[in-house]
Amino acid sequence: MHVTLVHVHVKLDHIDDFIAATKRNHEASIREAGNRRFDVLQSPENPGQFILYEAYVSAEDAAAHKQTEHYFAWRDTVADWMAEPRQGIRYEGLFPQG
Repeated sequence: MHVTLVHVHVKLDHIDDFIAATKRNHEASIREAGNRRFDVLQSPENPGQFILYEAYVSAEDAAAHKQTEHYFAWRDTVADWMAEPRQGIRYEGLFPQG
């Protein structure tokens, strides 16, 4: 399984906007054929810190996600709300399999 943890630091005055935009992206992403998980996590200690846990069957499925209209809309909408560039860290999902 192809897993990416995307670390996002959002400006405090845009947290609610980011959550709303990310919810729309989440809802569309979980309907993609190769998607296994698309979790959105927020730090309780630092509300501007988020992690997006994205799990796809394959690298091709993850790449296809980045060609969707909902991804483009999310990326362009949230770009100015970030306190620093987001960072995606790639992992190989071992369990559960497939």
